[in-house]
Amino acid sequence: MTELSPETSPISAPPALQVASGAIAGIGMDLLRIERIEAALARHGVRFASKILGPDELSVFEARSRRDARRGVRYLATRFCVKEAFSKAIGLGMRHPMWWTRVQTLNAPGGRPVLSLSGELRDWYAPRFGAMHVSITDESDLAAAYVIVETLRG
Repeated sequence: MTELSPETSPISAPPALQVASGAIAGIGMDLLRIERIEAALARHGVRFASKILGPDELSVFEARSRRDARRGVRYLATRFCVKEAFSKAIGLGMRHPMWWTRVQTLNAPGGRPVLSLSGELRDWYAPRFGAMHVSITDESDLAAAYVIVETLRG
């Protein structure tokens, strides 16, 4: 599993995103039937996954899919949920600069999920918001994610 660390991650959060912030600025939640992701993969193959997942996430997806196709689907479903929940928390939905591959869910040492932003989304986010928090869960038929973004402490 890909772990996020400032020394090894090519996509690390700017310092403003790594420190404690302030009040809650936004909350997003998403719930998804995993069969929707299965159907999209059946129609479009790995091309669908590559449109949704960032490069680090795609590596994990491919490794999990090789071991067990169901684990790959569940991984993709949870990451899809996180991206939807994050887009709601920041109030953009899926419009510029928010894009699927610009937010990745990686793992801190110990396994805690953390969000990593890249490109124009990171540049847009940094002056507006502070810390990000994410919780992910899945069952045999459902995936869910909850994201909180904080205000900048100032």
